[in-house]
Amino acid sequence: MDVELLMNIMWTMLGAFLVFFMQAGFAMVETGFTRAKNSGNILMKNMMDLVIGSIFFFLIGFAFMFGSDNAVIGTKGFFNIEALADENGMFNSLPIGVFIFFHTVFCATSATIVSGAMAERTKFISYLLYSGAISIFIYPVTGHWIWGGGFLSQLGYHDFAGSCAVHMVGGVCAIVGAAILGPRRGKYRKDGKIKAIPGHNLPLGVLGVFILWFAWFGFNCGSTTAATTNLGDIAMTTNLAASASTLVTLIVTWVRYGKPDISMTCNGALAGLVAITAGADVVTDYEALIIGAIAGALVVFAIEFVDRILKIDDPVGAVGVHGVCGAFGGIMTGVFGEGCSFIVQLLGTLAVIAYVLVAAFIVFTIINKLVGLRVSEDEEIDGLDVMEHGCSAYANFNFHNDK
Repeated sequence: MDVELLMNIMWTMLGAFLVFFMQAGFAMVETGFTRAKNSGNILMKNMMDLVIGSIFFFLIGFAFMFGSDNAVIGTKGFFNIEALADENGMFNSLPIGVFIFFHTVFCATSATIVSGAMAERTKFISYLLYSGAISIFIYPVTGHWIWGGGFLSQLGYHDFAGSCAVHMVGGVCAIVGAAILGPRRGKYRKDGKIKAIPGHNLPLGVLGVFILWFAWFGFNCGSTTAATTNLGDIAMTTNLAASASTLVTLIVTWVRYGKPDISMTCNGALAGLVAITAGADVVTDYEALIIGAIAGALVVFAIEFVDRILKIDDPVGAVGVHGVCGAFGGIMTGVFGEGCSFIVQLLGTLAVIAYVLVAAFIVFTIINKLVGLRVSEDEEIDGLDVMEHGCSAYANFNFHNDK
């Protein structure tokens, strides 16, 4: 094995390990920004996204995503993905096991985004069914269009590490699921007022943001799938966009709310990371600052719009962070990205949104009809930890029921 290939394998696997660690970051963010009585349930959902995604993406999803050069969907490799490798066991210039594992953790990331938006009132079994569905034919189909030789790839659509393919797909699934599910009990009052339901542990939420920020360098830099000389450039655009977005969100919330909002500023950091992910390899440092700064303001108004205008209850702001800023990142790649077409980026982003809206609506509607999406009112009041799992994440603590 030559040194260059060995270095590419090592770098790609390191990136994949960091993306794997993002599951812990999402778990901490979602747990910290929701109520204590549902903490264990959220942790279980994040764990099972990885477990179910790993199994079903291996068996079926990878074949849909990479199983041919068909313009719409992969057609071979089901239950036998090794058949897609060449005679040397290689696929896309890497050993097929390395390539599969790298994309497996991306699939799990897309699935886990929905957990926060549907937190505190979703049946556990229903969430497991959804997680399987996105791993089989929602994420892999649009992933095929963008990365697997599908029609968007053929048109020149550029989504380097998944602003659209991963984050926007998860964000669109999140808004569909949360809309069908309905808001948490007491969130929207009859008099039109919105009741804030604060999270129980800001230190945990902020820790999750730092984990995600750190692991994002594996997400973006690792997407070279090679030990290339532009890794430092990609790390810089990633970090600068996140920093600019965080600062702008802090300023916007300080002006709008009178004080710098902690949880929204954390979402600002994630918004910048999401937005830069599509074009991290084709924009300059200064363009990354611009993309991040706009995302930092956009995420505040997006989260407010979903909450106050659409009346869709998204406890952690996943729709604004991943859905809106993911789409924004894809489109801005057409504005700033070297060699990228604005028209292709715009139309490609809209095409992915359209497919995911329809597919997610079908999935959640079927699940709702078969087993129901929502827990009972009593279960929601008592908390999903006790009612769904028979235990509490915080043993011997007494929680005030929101009756």
